Amino acid sequence: MISSELPDNGGTVTVSPEKEFSDLFERMYQICIENNWGDPFSYARSREIHMANHLHHKVAETFSGADAIDEEGNECEYKSTTGKNINATYNGISVQSTWEEQKKYLEEKKIGRYKYHYFTRYENGKIQEIWRMAADIVLNLALTKLKPIYESEKKRKDPRLGFTITHKYIYKNATQIYKLEK
Repeated sequence: MISSELPDNGGTVTVSPEKEFSDLFERMYQICIENNWGDPFSYARSREIHMANHLHHKVAETFSGADAIDEEGNECEYKSTTGKNINATYNGISVQSTWEEQKKYLEEKKIGRYKYHYFTRYENGKIQEIWRMAADIVLNLALTKLKPIYESEKKRKDPRLGFTITHKYIYKNATQIYKLEK
């Protein structure tokens, strides 16, 4: 059993790291319940909440669809990474019956419906950089990358579609809107 309070040499009682973590964990849930933000530990939801607050966007109340709503009322898509370089991965994209239906799905429901896509790189829990890319640029890349995968007859363990946007593509086609000052 771990003691929740540990006396230091000066007689002061301090809270153990385990107790502090438990208290913060429960407090995070309480804040999310109070604000209708959902489970902060489901997928990357905690980062979506953190990014929305950082960008002064409204956190979306549901897990499906937009991650947040910007100041102008536009739905936003967020992607985050903890890697050395900024990048964005779109995976688990539902497969439609024909390429024409797939294209329409990507344009209207998955990629094109969001005016902007935001890509954030984290390090040690802190935002290091945020980039914003227009939906049409993301959509053009998605169509280019996904069509050969869609048309491939190769069996995949996960039949859903996915693609990655590299840091080089982001640097060339997105606008950096935040960089942590060191």
